[in-house]
Amino acid sequence: MFLFFLKSNTFFIISLFSGEVKQKNAIADGRNRRVLQDIGNFVNERAAAQGKKPITEGAVVVAQAVKGAQRKQVDKPKPENVIVISSDEKSEKSKHVTKRQGSSRKDVKTLTSILSARSKAACGLVNKLNDSIKNIDGADAGNELAVTEYVDDIYKFYKLTEDEGRVRDYMDLQPDINAKMRSILVDWLIEVHRKFELMPETLYLTMNIVDRFLSMKVVRRKELQLVGISAMLIACKYEEIWAPEVNDFVFISDNAYAREHVLVMEKTILDKLEWYLTVPTPYVFLVRFVKASVPSDDKMEDLVFYLAELGLMQYPSAVSYCPSMLAAAAVYAARCTLGESPLWSETLKHHTGYSEEQLIECAKLLVKFHSTAAESKLKALYRKFSSPDRNAVALLAPAKCLLPIAIHDGEC
Repeated sequence: MFLFFLKSNTFFIISLFSGEVKQKNAIADGRNRRVLQDIGNFVNERAAAQGKKPITEGAVVVAQAVKGAQRKQVDKPKPENVIVISSDEKSEKSKHVTKRQGSSRKDVKTLTSILSARSKAACGLVNKLNDSIKNIDGADAGNELAVTEYVDDIYKFYKLTEDEGRVRDYMDLQPDINAKMRSILVDWLIEVHRKFELMPETLYLTMNIVDRFLSMKVVRRKELQLVGISAMLIACKYEEIWAPEVNDFVFISDNAYAREHVLVMEKTILDKLEWYLTVPTPYVFLVRFVKASVPSDDKMEDLVFYLAELGLMQYPSAVSYCPSMLAAAAVYAARCTLGESPLWSETLKHHTGYSEEQLIECAKLLVKFHSTAAESKLKALYRKFSSPDRNAVALLAPAKCLLPIAIHDGEC
């Protein structure tokens, strides 16, 4: 049995049985195996001492074989310039940078961004944005996790596929439950979601699973809560790092169902949905649209999410509007509530894809839910957004210009 490892340019073979160490020269045909230390464009002193030439981004330097193998001394090469190929499309000249000037990686565009820009230019997709449309991704240009090169294409894909995961009016298919029972279930699930301190994505995915399942299968009234906790269990497994266990949901439902009941319902839901869980919920659009609502602060963000969750809890808005429209209407209603000017900017129109006229009806419905939330018997959402950590946005006066009585009085 032998153990092989690499050290500089020498290949050692250690015999584990005899304890002998054999040394074998790894230099063959004038080629050396380089230690993976510096993968940039700049050559360190170690590589220079070994007589290696820099590898640039436009060419491959082929090392010539050393004829004098018996030569014992190698002259140290003089400091050399490293050629960095510029990524500017309009310039083909190369820039010469010395090693003392340090790395210039921050100034060099990624290959992906260069290719994307060239592809769009070749297809005629590069249009100069209107000066009134602000670049909301400029601050994230250096953040790889923000994927600024792809974010617009990602949301175009979301808009194209959102109809596949949404539901229409299905209550006529349910003889034993109604829209009010659904709202009671959502109110309780919001309380459970807050109790377990789950991610916001989990709540939106939970309601998507509940609505899609109810549109496919008739559910008895006594099983509606079981559908709710099973859907949240699935959403937790999809979104959360530390998902609550089955026994946690059994306990929080006051042992109304056994553990086996939850597992059977979980399997039934997944079978009906054919394991299709990657759907664009209103949450993914809310994150983007709030970012486009400049200027934006924590109060604006909390109010947008409050209005969106009001729309999620109420059956008419949940089934009548697609996720992107519900999210855009929540942003519009929030701006009306806070008195932002203008109410709808070119930046928001560009990123949401909706005009003010397209959102007005949905926004009126959300503001109506806001105006009646304080008197409603379902208080979970109202308490959630009345707390100081949510800037108490539920206590704000609703937008008067979107209330029906205000419209008749000509206040809009």
